[in-house]
Amino acid sequence: MADAHAKHHDYHLVDPSPWPIVGSVAALLLAVGLISWMHHMYSAAPLVFAAGALGVLYTMIGWWRDVVKEAEFKGDHTRVVQISHRYGMILFIASEVMFFVAWFWAYFSTALFPADPHHFVRTELLGGVWPPKGIETFDPWHLPLLNTLILLTSGTTVTWAHHALLHNDRQGLKWGLICTILLGLTFTCVQAYEYMHAAFNFSGHIYGATFFMATGFHGAHVIIGSIFLIVCLIRAYLGQFTPKQHLGFEFAAWYWHFVDVVWLFLFACIYVWGGAAHHAAAAAGGH
Repeated sequence: MADAHAKHHDYHLVDPSPWPIVGSVAALLLAVGLISWMHHMYSAAPLVFAAGALGVLYTMIGWWRDVVKEAEFKGDHTRVVQISHRYGMILFIASEVMFFVAWFWAYFSTALFPADPHHFVRTELLGGVWPPKGIETFDPWHLPLLNTLILLTSGTTVTWAHHALLHNDRQGLKWGLICTILLGLTFTCVQAYEYMHAAFNFSGHIYGATFFMATGFHGAHVIIGSIFLIVCLIRAYLGQFTPKQHLGFEFAAWYWHFVDVVWLFLFACIYVWGGAAHHAAAAAGGH
């Protein structure tokens, strides 16, 4: 009888957990509170939103804490289980890719055909050109280029940290993570400065809407990735990563490289292709 519940396989059967139902209720409160707040439906909407946000944050901390315990203390993350986790992370990143494809599609649908005869209202709104008349775009070779260099550098530092971990170089792991986090926070600050000095806003035209949705969601992903790496840094100081057991850090590195690649497409398509010619023409006209 003592061996009746013994584990004789490499798979992980999860224990009963409160987090799915707690997270679902918290997400519902967050969504209802946010929508009600935006539509000014009732005065308590901000409190409902705050309760939902705190519930989601609490769920994330508690759930991920349990996953760390499964990996570090219970030994549930066998090689077979790790393969499943990798497939899961790959599918998650693939879904994120398609999320950004939607914003690129919205951008190029209008940018490539600003004078489409089948969309006469579009021609009236845009003036038949892209960027639309009256839009002063960013100089791609100023702050956008700086942010590109910052993110590319951060990709090298997170790779440095990964290789240091594989060679059991604890100091290299920590310093690589610290550099990556600082670069990520710097990127966020530069983007915030750029937004504050934008010559156009979100509403009123398709250019501002697609620009801020695409670059803004990317900025949100940079913030999420920075938090991901901060957690990894804390775990590195706690000695929870080994050269053979570090899925959490590996997934953070994957996510960060995904963020880098998306930014390269944003820089090339929106800043350079969509704005460089317009900015150059404006500069030439000024001279």
